[in-house]
Amino acid sequence: IEASGLADTVASGLVGAFDFLGPRGVLTGVILATVVMTGLITNNAAALLMFPIAVASAQYAGVEPRGFAIAVAVAASVDFLTPIGYQTNTMVYGPGGYRFGDYARLGAPITLMVVLILVVLVPMVWGT
Repeated sequence: IEASGLADTVASGLVGAFDFLGPRGVLTGVILATVVMTGLITNNAAALLMFPIAVASAQYAGVEPRGFAIAVAVAASVDFLTPIGYQTNTMVYGPGGYRFGDYARLGAPITLMVVLILVVLVPMVWGT
């Protein structure tokens, strides 16, 4: 992703879309992209794909990339929106009698809370 230039292209798009909100806005964009990616693929793959994009986004925004990397690691590990993004969600999906929509309905408030906590705490702790 980094060698092909895809990370810079996606990071440029994220920064362009969220830069009007400042560095926290860019951080929010990276976190939201990671959450969406985690819902589509496994959390490990999402973190692996989003890491170079997060670092490039931080560089474009002119902030320390360490906080963005931490945010990606956490955001990739909190998939509450789908039964396919995390192994334990998949394990309880059938035996628990859950429907696909149950994850989105119950997981959206939790995911929103985690995103807000990350947007507030990451800049405070890692100075992004």
